[in-house]
Amino acid sequence: MATTEALKTPAPAAGTAPLLKVRGLEAWYGESHVLHGIDFDVAPGEVVTLLGRNGAGKTTTLKSIMGVIGKRKGSVMLEGKETIALPSRSIARLGIGFVPEERGIYSTLSVEENLMLPPQVKPGGLPVEQIFTLFPNLKERLKSQGTKLSGGEQQMLAIGRILRTGANLLLLDEPTEGLAPVIIDQIGATIRMLKQKGFTIILVEQNFRFAQTVADRHYVVEQGKVIDMIPNAELDANIDKLHRYLGV
Repeated sequence: MATTEALKTPAPAAGTAPLLKVRGLEAWYGESHVLHGIDFDVAPGEVVTLLGRNGAGKTTTLKSIMGVIGKRKGSVMLEGKETIALPSRSIARLGIGFVPEERGIYSTLSVEENLMLPPQVKPGGLPVEQIFTLFPNLKERLKSQGTKLSGGEQQMLAIGRILRTGANLLLLDEPTEGLAPVIIDQIGATIRMLKQKGFTIILVEQNFRFAQTVADRHYVVEQGKVIDMIPNAELDANIDKLHRYLGV
């Protein structure tokens, strides 16, 4: 396990200013205190994962960054701007896009209506035709209602919808959960392509073997704190330790 001191200032790369800097992040659901001082950094263009057992605080960390939780405190700085006191709508306008585990597809709207629903928050969003190149299923199902989509198609729509807005920091919560292997491969290829285009991604993922194919680094979350950071290149060498962390 990494030392407490080493985790206080987890620099993403030498000489690289972090795009996102999280320090002492705490969060509550009602009276339940879930996060107890989350610390981590993400550099521009990085893909990092949050790994941990169910209930460790991974999803709550994403929701806290996005400001969609009842109470939070600490520091969440995006490109040097403190966001902890901002409402979620203002955070979104800074260029953070959140794809929740439940995907948030409106069942009564068509694929096209779902895709076009969120407003653009920044220049640089992917054109619709490029989204269709990534996810050709969406073009084929353009007039279908959300209730008619498979789980994989819903995930493609949820990701595509955020890409259109111009967000350049993407928070993806369990994007491969319950999906067929062929769709997981497509999601993985999409994440790698987005990384090449300069997107920054924080990924909550139970499947660390999938995470290994897309991520630069892995933060391990336990009981509402980051307890370790493992570079992707060192994941195989630390596999026994990771199994202990995850209870595999």
